[in-house]
Amino acid sequence: MAPIMASLTISDFYTSAIVTLLTALFFQYVVYPTIISPLSKIPTAHWSCSISPAWILWARFKSRENRTLHAAHKQHGPVVRVGPNELSVNSIEDVKTIYQGGFDKHQWYSVFNNYGVPCTFSSLPSKTHSLRKRMVSHVYSKSHIHTSSALRSQARAILNTRLLPLLRSSTRASQTPHGVDVHSLFCAAAMDFVSAYCFGLARSADFVRRRPEREHWLALYAVRKGHGFFAQELPKLSRALASLGLDPTPSWVRAANRELEAWCKERSDAAIRVVDREKQGAGDESAVVLDTEDDPVVVRALLAGIEKEAETHGAESLLYGTTIRQRELSVASEIFDHVLAGQETTGVALTYLSYHLSQSLDLQRELRRELLTLKPSMRYMDGDGYGDTGVRIEMPDSRQLDSLPVLHAMITETVRRYAPAGGPEPRVTPYSSSCRIGPYEVPGGVRVSASVYNVHRNETVFPDPEKWDHTRWLRHQDADSSGDEGKSDLNRHFWGFSSGGRMCLGSNFAMHDMKLIIAAIYSNYTTHIVDDEGIEPTDAYTGHPKSNSLYLRFERVVED
Repeated sequence: MAPIMASLTISDFYTSAIVTLLTALFFQYVVYPTIISPLSKIPTAHWSCSISPAWILWARFKSRENRTLHAAHKQHGPVVRVGPNELSVNSIEDVKTIYQGGFDKHQWYSVFNNYGVPCTFSSLPSKTHSLRKRMVSHVYSKSHIHTSSALRSQARAILNTRLLPLLRSSTRASQTPHGVDVHSLFCAAAMDFVSAYCFGLARSADFVRRRPEREHWLALYAVRKGHGFFAQELPKLSRALASLGLDPTPSWVRAANRELEAWCKERSDAAIRVVDREKQGAGDESAVVLDTEDDPVVVRALLAGIEKEAETHGAESLLYGTTIRQRELSVASEIFDHVLAGQETTGVALTYLSYHLSQSLDLQRELRRELLTLKPSMRYMDGDGYGDTGVRIEMPDSRQLDSLPVLHAMITETVRRYAPAGGPEPRVTPYSSSCRIGPYEVPGGVRVSASVYNVHRNETVFPDPEKWDHTRWLRHQDADSSGDEGKSDLNRHFWGFSSGGRMCLGSNFAMHDMKLIIAAIYSNYTTHIVDDEGIEPTDAYTGHPKSNSLYLRFERVVED
C-alpha cells in the first residue's frame, strides 16, 4: 500500500507543478499583458498584439509595415499598441516627446555595427552617440557645406566631367534609344558626391561614368538591404538557428555584405594613410600638398575627433574599447553608414522629383526661370577648350542656391510625399521611470516608434497627402511672410530627416547635393518620360521604385 501512496504523491506533485507552471505562464503572457499591464489601456492594432508580436513581424517580413501602420492609426488613433511591448505613434507632440526627449535607440540598430564596430547611427545610448556625433557633425553643418572649398571643387568636377557630359551624349537618340535610367544614374551621382566628400575625389566612387561597376555595387546593396529581417527583428532566434547550421540569412547575403565592406574599407584606409602622411610631413616643404578636391573631409574630421577624445579622456573614455582602440575600423564603420545611406535616399528623392517634373513642361519652365536667376548661371558652355568633355558650368554661390524657394519647395515636397527613409525609427522608453506618451502612462523598456510615412500623411496639416504638390510649401512661405499664424506650420510637421539630437547627420549635405544636381540638369535640359513602369514606391524601411528604374529622355534647352 505504501508504494502505491508514494506513487500517487509523486504523480500529484508533478501534476501540481505543471498546472502551476502553466498558470504562471498564462498569467505572464496572457492575463498580465491584456488586462493588468499599463499598455493594456492603449488600443491594439490587431486582437493578437497584446499577447504576440506576430502581427507586426509578419507586416515587416512582407515589407508592408508603413501602409499597415497607417491603416491602424487611421482606425485607432495616434497611439497604437502593435506588440506586447511595442507602440507606434503618429502625432507631432509624441514625436517631440520621444525623439527630442533623448530616448535611447532600440537594439534594432545593432545590425548597423559595420565591421562589428558601432557608428553614430548604430550607437544605442545617447551618451556614446553624442560623443561620436561631435567628431563629425561640424563638417555636415550648413555653414561648413556652404563654405567648403573641397566640396565646391568636388561638385564642379563631378558635374563637369561626369554627369553633364553623359547627359549631353544621351541627347543623341542613336546612343540611348530607350532613354536614360535616371534612378540608377541618380544613385550613382549621389554616391560620387558623398564618397568624394568622405574619401577625397581621387579615392571616391566613379559610378556615373563606370556603369558596370555601379550596377554590380547596386546589386550587392539590394541583396544586403533585402535580407535583413531575421538579423534585425529576431536576432536571438537568428543566432540560435545559425549555431545549428540553419542560418536564416543566406550565405550569399553575407558574401555581398563582405564585398561591400571591403569596397568601403579599402577607400577608407587609403584616405587615412593620406591624412597620416600629411600629418607626419607637417612642416616639410617637400611634402605632397593635396589638391582641394582630393581632401578627405569626413575622414579627416573623424581622425581629428578620435585623436582629441583619446588625448582628453584616454582609457576613461566611453569610446575607448571601440572608437579609440579600433581606429581604422571605427572610421570605416562610420563612413560605410554615410555612403550607404547617402546614395540611396538621395537617389530615390531625385528619381521621384524628376518623375513629376517630366510630366509637365510648365513645371520645368517654372523651375528653370528661377534657376536662371543664379549668378553665375548654371547654363553650360560648349567648346574645345573645356577638356575631354567639351562641357563646363560655373558653380553658383551655395547660399544663393539654398535660397531658391521653388527649388526648395519641390525637393521638400518630394521628400514629404515619397520619404526615401520612411519606416519606423524605434526607440526605447527610459528604464529609470515611466513616461507619458499621449494620454497614456508608459513603463520603461517599451519599444516605441514613429515613421516619416505616417507623420507626412496627417490630412489636417497636409490636405490630400498622397498628391505631390510643391505649391503647399510656397503658400506656407507666403503665410509666414504675411504673419498669418492661422496656417498650419508645415515645417514643424516635416520629418523627412527625423528630429532632435539624433536626426539625420547628413541632411544639409543631402539637400545641397540634390539642389546642385537638379539645378545643373534643369538649367540645361528638359526631361520627358520614356518608361515609368514600376515607378510605384515599395513599402520597406527605405522605399524605392518597385522596378528600380525610371527612363527619361533629355533634350537640350535652346531658349534663354
